[in-house]
This record gives sequence, C-alpha cells and structure tokens, in this order.
Amino acid sequence: SQVLDTKDVQVFKVTVNGQDAQFAFGEKHSFKGTPLEITFPKELRRGQEAIVEISFESSPKSSALQWFTPEQTSGKKHPFLFSQCQVVFL
Repeated sequence: SQVLDTKDVQVFKVTVNGQDAQFAFGEKHSFKGTPLEITFPKELRRGQEAIVEISFESSPKSSALQWFTPEQTSGKKHPFLFSQCQVVFL
C-alpha cells in the first residue's frame, strides 16, 4: 500500500496500473492534512513501476493547490493542476 497526503479533497476512484484499488482516508491532522491510504490490487515486484490514477475533486479550501486554465498552458487544450506542498517529516 501507499500513503499520500491530502487536504480538503474528495476522492471518487483510484486505479493502479489500470485496475481498481481500494482506498481509505485516515485520521485528519491539524496541519498535515488527511492521509489517503491506497491498497494496490496486487503486489508489485521490486523495481516494478506503478501508474496511480486518482479521480478527485478539490475545494476552495484545498491549500497549496492551484490550477492553470487550458489557455494558460502550452498546449491550450487541458487545465493543469500543480501543488506547492512539501514533504513534512516529524
């Protein structure tokens, strides 16, 4: 499994290498957000790559998430989401 940080997002679906994956939110933390634990549908071999796709919706309270409109991107076709968050180790 893999744990990611989230804050004020709603997750609808997670896939790993094209297969549906189980996911659950952990306990919310005051400044670190809420952990999202993804359980891979099958075990990966050492060194094997995984493509994780997350269908989600952000909210205006989603700190450090910013969007470019399609017109602001180089291809001018799709919006672009980026995060200014940093890894926090405690």
